[in-house]
Amino acid sequence: MPSAGTSSKVYIILYGDLGSSGPIFLDGEKGKSFQRGNEDVFTVHTGNIGHLYKIRIGHTNAGSCPAWHCEEVQLLNLFSGEQFSFPANRWLAWDQADGEISMELPVLHQGQPVLPVTVYEVHVTTGELWNAGTEADVYISIYGEKGDTGSRQLLRSQKPKKFLKGQTDVFLVEAVHLGHLYKIVIGHNGLGSGNGWYLDKVVIKDPITDLDYTFLCHRWLDNGQDDGNIARGLTVTDASTFPGRKELELKIEETWAAEKWKFRKGNTLQFYNRLTRSFLCLYPDSSVDALGDKKNKYGLFDVTVKRGNICIFRSHQIPHLALALVNGYATGKSKDKSCCELCVHLQPNGCAILESARNPGHTVMFNLQGKTADEKTGYAEISNEFVVHVKGVFHHGAIILLNTNHCQALTLRPDGGCSGAGQQQQESYWKVHKIGSGVCMFESVKNPGMYLKIKDRQCNGTGTGDEYCHFKIEKNLEAGSVSLESVRSKGMYVGLLPDGQTKPVINIGESNIFFYPQVIKFGCEMPTGTPAEVNQEKKDLRGFECPPAKAQQQTPARPLVLPPTEEMRNPQGGECPLPSSDEWKVSVLTGSAGSQANVTLWIYGDGGAAGPITLGKENRKQFFLPREEDEFQVKVKSVGNIYKLRIELGELLNKQSEWNLRRVTLQHLTSKETLNFPANTWLSTNGDDRDFVCELPLVEAGKPIYPIILYHVYVYTGDLEQADTDSAVYLCIYGERGDSGLRLLQKSGIPVKFLKGKVNAFEVKAVSLGKLQKVLLRCEANSKSQYWYCDKVIVREDENNSEYVFNCERWLPFMSQGIIHSEIELCPQEFQITQQLKRREEANEGDWKITVVTGDFEAAGTTATVSFYAYGENKTSGPIILGSGKHQLFNPNSEDIFKVQYGFYMDTGEFKTCKTALLKTG
Repeated sequence: MPSAGTSSKVYIILYGDLGSSGPIFLDGEKGKSFQRGNEDVFTVHTGNIGHLYKIRIGHTNAGSCPAWHCEEVQLLNLFSGEQFSFPANRWLAWDQADGEISMELPVLHQGQPVLPVTVYEVHVTTGELWNAGTEADVYISIYGEKGDTGSRQLLRSQKPKKFLKGQTDVFLVEAVHLGHLYKIVIGHNGLGSGNGWYLDKVVIKDPITDLDYTFLCHRWLDNGQDDGNIARGLTVTDASTFPGRKELELKIEETWAAEKWKFRKGNTLQFYNRLTRSFLCLYPDSSVDALGDKKNKYGLFDVTVKRGNICIFRSHQIPHLALALVNGYATGKSKDKSCCELCVHLQPNGCAILESARNPGHTVMFNLQGKTADEKTGYAEISNEFVVHVKGVFHHGAIILLNTNHCQALTLRPDGGCSGAGQQQQESYWKVHKIGSGVCMFESVKNPGMYLKIKDRQCNGTGTGDEYCHFKIEKNLEAGSVSLESVRSKGMYVGLLPDGQTKPVINIGESNIFFYPQVIKFGCEMPTGTPAEVNQEKKDLRGFECPPAKAQQQTPARPLVLPPTEEMRNPQGGECPLPSSDEWKVSVLTGSAGSQANVTLWIYGDGGAAGPITLGKENRKQFFLPREEDEFQVKVKSVGNIYKLRIELGELLNKQSEWNLRRVTLQHLTSKETLNFPANTWLSTNGDDRDFVCELPLVEAGKPIYPIILYHVYVYTGDLEQADTDSAVYLCIYGERGDSGLRLLQKSGIPVKFLKGKVNAFEVKAVSLGKLQKVLLRCEANSKSQYWYCDKVIVREDENNSEYVFNCERWLPFMSQGIIHSEIELCPQEFQITQQLKRREEANEGDWKITVVTGDFEAAGTTATVSFYAYGENKTSGPIILGSGKHQLFNPNSEDIFKVQYGFYMDTGEFKTCKTALLKTG
């Protein structure tokens, strides 16, 4: 067949009832194997995998002509003499047939397959969060009681564009039937713009058994979100549990995490009934109905929390009465009665059900006429779900979040743009300035003086407090949300694009204009018509911290400016607790030149490190002014005895400016312990010889406890074709006393080009790290043409005339297990040699030497942990962990030697089992 041969690397995996062989690459003479009409023969060693039942054969899709037509695979077991034939007659190519580059073939018994080949339907649902979609390549491995599918790229969806927000994509994965499914591993390669992905769930349909397997995720696969992982292992939902119920429970948990702030002590609530489209009211005669309008004074209830989700809702107008359930009917009773204790059950749609704590099953419900009802009335015309509204959300001076869903909020980006995909944390706080009845402005708390605005068909946070920043608050009673209409541009609302970016839009009834306000600190009610003063004295934010919804991993807390004389109070006026044991005051003294950049802090102790902690706020001119000292409050979880700081200067607003840092002081707020870190250094990002990172050792009795060391770093680029790169390369040096932090390898602020066969020299200044243990090397290449081949890194330390050699001999980025890795950890050559010598010196009679040879092509290596088993005629021994590829093992074209301790393989008997593969190319 024309063009049937391939330039790619071909591999095979054999599956038996005792296990699999793992990928075996069929390496022959370069350029001569797997060519049109050829028959290629290989001998492979598999270990004891038991009775063979299937094989998987595929290629890496590498080279100039990777497409391959496989006609037949034949196997001969050299030990037993068994022969197997696997007719294929199929293309393995992304641009041919079904686009697969691997296939599975079952063993044939009397001409019939021992297991059927099936095509699984894989339904992948992307979450409803803003910016949840991804453009990265997504891979999946499906595991069942009869093996796995291997890593398969989800290439062809039935939708024109894959993995969009809220979309379910369907893919077909062909494999020998796996039996009962129990696990999947799904992830992406991290490439492409907006590669982060929020995966809702995966459902796999088995056409042979007609069963559906559900794998719930509800998490980010994103380097910058959650735990930073871009691949996840998901177990199947228990078959005894209805998958829809499990998913419902998960959504209820997320809703409670997002909405429980409404039920804090002292909040005043209104309960809106969707059936009657009116509010629940409690009257002086103890009667209750759901017919009130939003201004009805009898529809206000003050919250008293009893325990957990059990509350008492006391009438705001009639304080001695509270909402109660008696004999299944809603009524008013004395607030001290147990019948007034109601359990709050939040539903996935955000509505609340109020259930009697004393008589479970009885709920507050009303019929279509707004009268109280019970379960006997019939469910067709009753409702027990209420949309909960909090009074005073937009009072003047309030600090709020404008949430866009249960775990995201409207946030101001450093460039002045706004996004609805921000996290529900301090960087997303807005201060309310009330202009008039129902009209407000929203000022960023993180960047005072920057307001939300709509102007010139743009919606961003660069407003200055003029009329373009005035918004009419339009409340949606049915959804519990608000929409923000521009007063200056009537009919234009703050809207969100699928990636979360803000844009002025008209109201066409879609939810992209809905915001769900959350109060962090209540403001004060202004008399109608009283103008708002924009430039008010700054308020202390410490008293109104509120934990965000539990859906995304918490990023390091932002420090808050300390006004030490201001009394700390919570939103309801009560005293705040004293500073916790992990709170510190950071004082930064600026010298003769100030800065308008972000300043980031890391704190190192003998028990760990804390950071990054952002001290400066962009566009805030009152920070880091010449000869002024700024104070911040930060939370530092226990790091032991602090011995050094690292300060990093962010991008400067004025490219020609620089910063003179004189001193940093830490003071523990509880013990008053004070630590001094003199600096008297210059930081700059404008391309001169000054660095934008500095490390400061703790100074005691006028002397630093550790010296500052100048590390000379020499980076060797390999002599291979296209080994050079002009991509950004970063290095982090690790020692027995912490690390240097990730440093961009540059000279005088000028990007460096790493040329083929050349050596680049750099300097890294850091507090002494002690004996070096490893380095982390990272290359941020945007395309394969920018990949870089690093031969080695040498680090020299002048202080004690020591030199450390870190061999790399690897392309960066590199692919392992279907995932592209842009960084690698390298151990010093001294450590590697010492380990080898130690193994030789300690060898005992009966010990075994294991030699592992990795292939010589680009993707042959692995970063995974490798285990070893030995199979003999008497028994099987193992596993023994040989090591991890993350520690400079199992690199392409390398040989690694290991020693197995005496007695580990005793009594296994004579080793056995090897197999030969005979392949015939079409």
